[in-house]
Amino acid sequence: MTGIPLILIPGLMCDGAVWEPLLPALTPCAACQVIDHGSASSITLMAQQVLDAAPARFALAGHSMGGRVALEVLRLAPERVMLLALLDTGYKARASGQAGDEEARKRHELLEVARSQGIRTMASRWVQGMVHPARLGDTTLVEAIVSMFERKTADIFENQIKALLARPDATAVLASAQMPTLVLCGREDSWASISQHEEIAAQVPGKVFLRVVESAGHMSTMEQPIAVAHAMLEWLHQTDL
Repeated sequence: MTGIPLILIPGLMCDGAVWEPLLPALTPCAACQVIDHGSASSITLMAQQVLDAAPARFALAGHSMGGRVALEVLRLAPERVMLLALLDTGYKARASGQAGDEEARKRHELLEVARSQGIRTMASRWVQGMVHPARLGDTTLVEAIVSMFERKTADIFENQIKALLARPDATAVLASAQMPTLVLCGREDSWASISQHEEIAAQVPGKVFLRVVESAGHMSTMEQPIAVAHAMLEWLHQTDL
């Protein structure tokens, strides 16, 4: 299994920093490659970019929006995905009616803050609900997240919001996932709940590892990298390739 190709997909406004804390544990057994979404404005385009950059077969892990991109990769090219990991994510399309309208309103409100007051101001507001409440006083963690967002532009934020609001429903994709699949979230993830991950795990017909990371919110890979890396290593050892 040494050197298994592992594609790591970041989420909304995130980059390699969201995966970096895991790399010391993962790199001895995996050739890790972090994807950059660039200016892509659809989940399908993001997924195609992954496939264009990836080797013929690979393990695939997505965090948050990256999990949705990973599911779209699986829809487009299931024969290329050896292992699948879905972290702090979802699988349904945007809700119809009032609930969907409210999601769009909240996302565009953050976009307006990013344009009028700057990415840092928006990220400083956004991060309040993204980490375990006990970590909000951890200035090193919070600054790492805010700085990560600040490396992106408001135009990129707008494109990624557009992609999320038009996200495809991946229910049928989950039902086709025959490969070993890790489904993981922080216990205090207020954006992607444990029950949502239990739904995901219940729909996967292949071998599933459902893991809940203690003392973590939505940014589990940065909040509790040791625990997340342990779960991912267990998952990676499901193949001899």
